[in-house]
Amino acid sequence: MKVSPIQVAFLALSSLSLPACDIHKAEESHEQEHHKIVVTSPVVKDVILTQPYVCLIRAQRHIDVRALVDGYLEKILVKEGQVVKEKEPMFKILPILYQARYEAAKAEARQAELEYKYAQNLFEKKVIADTEVALREAKWKKAEAHKMLAEAELKFTDITAPFDGIVDTLHEREGSLIKERDILTTLSDNSVMWVYFNVPEASYLEYMAHVDQDQHAPRLELNLELELANHSKFPYACTGVTVEAKFNPETGNIPFRADFPNPHRLLRHGQTGTILVHPTRHNALIIPQRATFEILDKRYVWVGGEDNKAKQRLVTIDESKLEDIFIIKSGLDVKDKIIWEGVRDVRDGDKVEYEFRPPEEILDKQKNHAE
Repeated sequence: MKVSPIQVAFLALSSLSLPACDIHKAEESHEQEHHKIVVTSPVVKDVILTQPYVCLIRAQRHIDVRALVDGYLEKILVKEGQVVKEKEPMFKILPILYQARYEAAKAEARQAELEYKYAQNLFEKKVIADTEVALREAKWKKAEAHKMLAEAELKFTDITAPFDGIVDTLHEREGSLIKERDILTTLSDNSVMWVYFNVPEASYLEYMAHVDQDQHAPRLELNLELELANHSKFPYACTGVTVEAKFNPETGNIPFRADFPNPHRLLRHGQTGTILVHPTRHNALIIPQRATFEILDKRYVWVGGEDNKAKQRLVTIDESKLEDIFIIKSGLDVKDKIIWEGVRDVRDGDKVEYEFRPPEEILDKQKNHAE
């Protein structure tokens, strides 16, 4: 029987192919190699947490600079954004009226003084009674008081900085008619900034558990950072944390204040940011996040029993936010073996062969969150 070239080629290819059972075994072997089952154990260690709180940044002194008398604004001696020193002149109100009042009061005081001294001479010569001397003395002291009042009013026309600070927006211009108590500008002392943030009651109680209550004014020693709006970290460390007196029952929060030095004036009054508090959770039981899986808002792990069968177990996770690991509140202990690699390839009751790796080795390599 004559065989065609096409049949020859087909027979040659058929002789090279593997049996179907061998192909299935090869695929299964490749699948097992690709989805290797790796288990590890929970581990107990101290963990530094990160708890973020939105914060408001305030200068330690921020005041309105107001006019103390009525008049025309004669001179503006500062510029917006200027750094001024304590007692440095800022504004000058036209002083003519107040200067005239002062000169008149000074003259009246001088006249009353001369009349008093003249009355003393007459009394020594027994020309007048001592009551007349007393009246002249009272008149002199009253005139001196009027003089001091007029002098104070005259000084009010020169407005100086009450402390070192930064000048804000100027609300008036030279030549403006201003009245007493009109706001001319605001002044901020931002050498030290007060950063306010609200802490939930549960976290407050946790923080206060480490404070010595025998102290008259206990201060919290928290490890915290200030994160600015561009996500950069403020380079200076907090110098102290205080707790406000009042608890807010509507929000369930307690106001905290952290003090930060601001030598380069980077922080300004009214800025916002995020306070990152880093409390230490001692002896926390932790596992890799990718060792867990979620079903209907609950977290589970695969636990290997003594018979090497995988069993699904519910675990309770601490709410603290951590990268790549979970803190376990209940459901596991350090003696358990949990599946870390191959979580999706296991079913409840499956008998598995696995490779054990120490938790320290697993945690050092964590880069991905739970699957």
